[in-house]
Amino acid sequence: MFKFVLLCTLAVASRADIGEEDGVLVLKKSNFEEALKAHPNILVEFYAPWCGHCKALVPEYAKAASMLKADGSEIRLAKVDATEEADLAQEYGVRGYPTIKFFKGGDKESPKEYSAGRQADDIVNWLKKRTGPAATTLGEVAQAESMIAENEVAVIGFFKDAESEGATAFLKAAEAVDDVPFGITSNEAVFSKFEVSKDGVVLFKKFDEGRNTFDGELSKTDLLAFIKANQLPLVIEFTEQTAPKIFGGEIKSHILMFVPKAADDFNDKMAEFKKASEGFKGKILFIFIDSEVDDNQRILEFFGLKKEECPAIRLITLEEEMTKYRPESEAITADNIIAFCTLFTEGKLKPHLMSQDIPEDWDKNPVRVLVGKNFEEVVFDPKKNVFVEFYAPWCGHCKQLDPIWTKLGEKYQDSADIVVAKMDSTANEIETVKVHSFPTLKFFPAGDEHKVVDYNGERTLEGFTKFLESGGKDGGAPAGEEGEEDEGIDVREYSDVEGLTFVATHPDQLSFPQKLARELCMCKQAHTR
Repeated sequence: MFKFVLLCTLAVASRADIGEEDGVLVLKKSNFEEALKAHPNILVEFYAPWCGHCKALVPEYAKAASMLKADGSEIRLAKVDATEEADLAQEYGVRGYPTIKFFKGGDKESPKEYSAGRQADDIVNWLKKRTGPAATTLGEVAQAESMIAENEVAVIGFFKDAESEGATAFLKAAEAVDDVPFGITSNEAVFSKFEVSKDGVVLFKKFDEGRNTFDGELSKTDLLAFIKANQLPLVIEFTEQTAPKIFGGEIKSHILMFVPKAADDFNDKMAEFKKASEGFKGKILFIFIDSEVDDNQRILEFFGLKKEECPAIRLITLEEEMTKYRPESEAITADNIIAFCTLFTEGKLKPHLMSQDIPEDWDKNPVRVLVGKNFEEVVFDPKKNVFVEFYAPWCGHCKQLDPIWTKLGEKYQDSADIVVAKMDSTANEIETVKVHSFPTLKFFPAGDEHKVVDYNGERTLEGFTKFLESGGKDGGAPAGEEGEEDEGIDVREYSDVEGLTFVATHPDQLSFPQKLARELCMCKQAHTR
């Protein structure tokens, strides 16, 4: 009897050790398995106390926990301080913050990565999809009205035969969408209430037209395209909360209007912008950014803008390479924006490349200073071997390299055919050379072939000297080929927007486009190598 009481006491003590904060379980390595046993379906956030994105998530995460509790759901939300529970974080492959994983059915071996937005509704909808039917059966008008009223966007399938091919395609589409709730009905009263006379799909939303009716072939592919084209407003503000939907969508061409929301003519500018957006639905995403918000200043910087220069329009494509475009006219009118977007869709625009002015003393110091305007003239001089450091002023690795690079410049200052140079790649862009990490070191050998060699050797004066004396062979590799791992971070590796992870990484670990990605909440943390 004593043993039984002791075991019960220990079990209760173990359960009591799982604390809560605002309805969110606080987990540690010591109580993690106990939590999974007590709550088979549990969403766990691995966070860092200093992470800005984690702090921003706190109220939405707590709200989601409260919503689930109000619904009588057995799903629980939990959090782990990954800086304190390093072993637990490593066990589950945490490389960025916050990392959120869903443990279903008590299975701790293969949790599913959370991949939806960072608002409470997104979290709840995603979890319901993972634990219940892809679409809720709506047997009464009140149920349908409630779904529409409680969600920013909701999709309802109207099918008189719930087993029909169209209904089956609808359910398959529902399974593929995490951030929008789906309902399905065969009820005549629901059909009548929403003025639907035949089988079909309607997307209800609290903005723009209010509802969109699908009029294509009822296939999973076409339904998904319909939903993605209509689930966002014609014009959407960029915020940390909207970023996942903006960058997680299928539309990779974004036109940005930088404008102070407090300006007297803000509504006028928005009206022009929205009017222009109507003709490019599904092709270009129209986004506005408050140019007065401190957190948005790095985005302005990336586009070569200052808040004093706003309002302004820029366009960017988020493919493998980020390509930026600038309109010829700065006047923000619907006609100008339509003309600009039309030229873009027709492939008639040239990328906008930033460049500083050429400094008067650019060639007076041991390390030559390159900008966009003099880059090709210097590096493709057929009589010169030019070794260039592409850097960012804020980059810690670049700062560490600076004294060594200066000594290298001094060593070859009087050379007839070797030039040591540097370029600030946060303020200058080159069409022929893509920089994905800082610092990036490239060698341009003499000749008419315009060859480019990536430096992958040691970042020491001896390593650089050996490289130059060998004509770019010792420590080099043709541009684009795999070399030794670089201390810099490859933007392409961390800018995939599918299943994005918000991260707070020390800025010195990021290249500038990646730093932009960090500001846009879509980059992943990289370990310092």
